[in-house]
Amino acid sequence: MLSTVTTLAAESAEHGDPAIHPYVVGAIALGLLLVLLLAVISFGGGREHS
Repeated sequence: MLSTVTTLAAESAEHGDPAIHPYVVGAIALGLLLVLLLAVISFGGGREHS
């Protein structure tokens, strides 16, 4: 199985085009971080600081 993954990675590297566009990965990461930020803010909202 590892040799199959290695072979597929080597073949895709020869074409020069990434399988997933870097902007898509960045947009997904940004969206996930924003959702987590909103969850933290809503969880802690309305509480007094101790």
